[in-house]
Amino acid sequence: MTNSNNQQNNSHRLFQIIQSPVISEKSTYVAEKNNQYVFKVARDANKFEIKQALEDIFQVEVTAVNVVNRKGKQKRFGKYNGRRDHQRFAYISLKAGQNIDIEAEIK
Repeated sequence: MTNSNNQQNNSHRLFQIIQSPVISEKSTYVAEKNNQYVFKVARDANKFEIKQALEDIFQVEVTAVNVVNRKGKQKRFGKYNGRRDHQRFAYISLKAGQNIDIEAEIK
């Protein structure tokens, strides 16, 4: 019984790691030029977890994972200072000939 709970928790964790694809000018340029895709990921996720999650969710073979941490911007609203959340992005390189159709996966 604990084994099935672990598998269920692991699959639930995989969907928590990958938060959303990043669709921007830079990400589309990187996708066309280097066959890389950009995803916003959980801040506590490591490269191995990100790779496992993408391979299980999208059924592709990942060759490399590069991670970027972006600090949140300082913002001010009237006299109150605040900060936007920090973000973590993963640049995923796929094996040659494979791709992820992000538009189809979102719908």
